[in-house]
Amino acid sequence: MPYVVAEPCIGVKDKSCMTVCPVDCIYEIADQVVINPDECIDCALCEAECPVTAIFVDTDVPPQWKSFIEKNRVESEKLKG
Repeated sequence: MPYVVAEPCIGVKDKSCMTVCPVDCIYEIADQVVINPDECIDCALCEAECPVTAIFVDTDVPPQWKSFIEKNRVESEKLKG
């Protein structure tokens, strides 16, 4: 179960999650950071590091932010190139 960055990250982009990720699966986009679900190894290091509680296991994303599951997948694939 990969992790997902949701709405609380928008406009914050603290990036501390990026520094602890052992597989570099977190990518910066215009308004937030996103996690590539195919690269995520479910280590949970990013979740603990997020200062705005924006990172969730994909099965635990709050209902109002479910669209961020797809946003993380699509946007990270664009950047992975």
